Amino acid sequence: MSSGTHHTTDLLVIGWGLAGLVAASEAVAAGRTVTIVDQEPRTNLGGQAWWSFGGLFFIDSPEQRRMGIRDSIDLARQDWFATAGFDREEDAWPRRWAEAYLHFAHEEKRSWLRQKGVGFFPVVGWAERGGYTATGPGNSVPRFHITWGTGPGIVAPFVAAVEEAETRGTLTILPRHRVTALSSADGRVIGATGDVLAPSGAVRGAASAREPIGQFEVTAGVTIVSSGGIGGNHDLVRRQWPARLGEPPASMIAGVPEYVDGSMLAVGEKAGARLINGDRMWHYVEGVRNWDPVWPQHGIRILPGPSSVWLDATGRRLPVPLFPGFDTLGTLEHLRTTGYDHSWFVLSRQIIEMEFTLSGSEQNPDLTGRDIPLLVKSRLGRGAAAPVQAFMDNGEDFIVRDDLHDLITAMRAAPGGDALDADRVRLEIEARDREIDNDFTKDAQIAMLRSARAYRGDRLVRTADPHRILDPKAGPLIAVKLHIVTRKSLGGIETDLDGRALGVDGRPVPGLYAAGEASGFGGGGVHGYRALEGTFLGGCLFSGRAAGRAAATAV
Repeated sequence: MSSGTHHTTDLLVIGWGLAGLVAASEAVAAGRTVTIVDQEPRTNLGGQAWWSFGGLFFIDSPEQRRMGIRDSIDLARQDWFATAGFDREEDAWPRRWAEAYLHFAHEEKRSWLRQKGVGFFPVVGWAERGGYTATGPGNSVPRFHITWGTGPGIVAPFVAAVEEAETRGTLTILPRHRVTALSSADGRVIGATGDVLAPSGAVRGAASAREPIGQFEVTAGVTIVSSGGIGGNHDLVRRQWPARLGEPPASMIAGVPEYVDGSMLAVGEKAGARLINGDRMWHYVEGVRNWDPVWPQHGIRILPGPSSVWLDATGRRLPVPLFPGFDTLGTLEHLRTTGYDHSWFVLSRQIIEMEFTLSGSEQNPDLTGRDIPLLVKSRLGRGAAAPVQAFMDNGEDFIVRDDLHDLITAMRAAPGGDALDADRVRLEIEARDREIDNDFTKDAQIAMLRSARAYRGDRLVRTADPHRILDPKAGPLIAVKLHIVTRKSLGGIETDLDGRALGVDGRPVPGLYAAGEASGFGGGGVHGYRALEGTFLGGCLFSGRAAGRAAATAV
């Protein structure tokens, strides 16, 4: 093992995901020197955000107004706080972060990004629709703005800023540097120490080795922890699993790379930072195993429209309002009561062609590549989009058959399918189809589907014409086995509005800041129990900017 190396800098940023890049770019813009360290090879610059769909939450945006959506900060505040359900003493700073973020999303956020060259798809999506009362969780109106270029598009201007600073010599990037401890002197954090890992040729997202070949030390005026959450560490997810959601799943798939391991949270806590809301987390229940995986247990989330029939593992339809795209956490909570780790969508070819989008930059080559002809073909043309068709052809969780009897037989033959009650499945599908033949219905999902089609954006690119699933003209029939796919931590290092890490006494830990998912996207839990979607990347942007600006001033 080689001897140690030493670096000196104004700001040390631990983690080069979106929050870390934003913080670093703000600091160099303020004239400070910055060093960024990360345990991964440089191919992973940009972190999880690079893999994302690029969804952003705006309030009363030009895109919303052009789509006929009436939004306001008062309506968004009503939705946010009803969704968050803040109910703990620890929620004092998260509440303040939520209020500050709402103003950011309403006022400066969009223009700030536009100045950096970031554009947005004109059709606004309606995620987390809720389906309860006005004071319940969910988005009252569409607010999900897709970045033109998806995740890589939102990361690009900040990568460009740090690489330009690197060329000027004011910023240093140190890949394969794993922090194992924060250094302190006279009660102040003054940097970090850790292992230099062996070089790795792993492609972006793939697991890399952890062989140490040396040590390093960075001395810094201020240190910012922006190392992400715990979603890639399933053992830690299970240890922190909230009792209110029942027993943790025995089987999960991973919506984030293996390096999202939560290791820096314990390091920050040892240096005096207070961790709060660790039992708040955000995992999806529409996960499918990637037929072409990049990282271990690689899962992809389906972003479904509202038409698919959702059945639990036994074949019983999920209760109102747990329809596709309405309440992620409510659906997870319900499914944990069934005793099974999987559920099912049953749908038609017509539904999958219109309503299935797969989350992630690599699953949306039209938006990621800013390819307008491909966009028109994939979103408005006939047939399923190519990435969806690839899962239908190759994915082990997709079953395609011409009639319901053969579909159910194949579902029962899948792992865990023996729990399925064939008669119950037939009852649920046939009963639903009888309802849709009439302009009137007692089926709440059909009513919500018709309501969704009143929104121009849903009618154009997101919802199929209401039809009988068993209509041969709409076939073949499709069943999709759904898994829990881990994604985000909603708790983390408690911070004030400047991103300063707070200790157990409520006072700032001198020299230590946190941003992004490591800080619960701000304050230690800005989302509370639930998230409104489009708020994860936005939380990285907002908390990274706040920490970078404040830390630069503090040096």
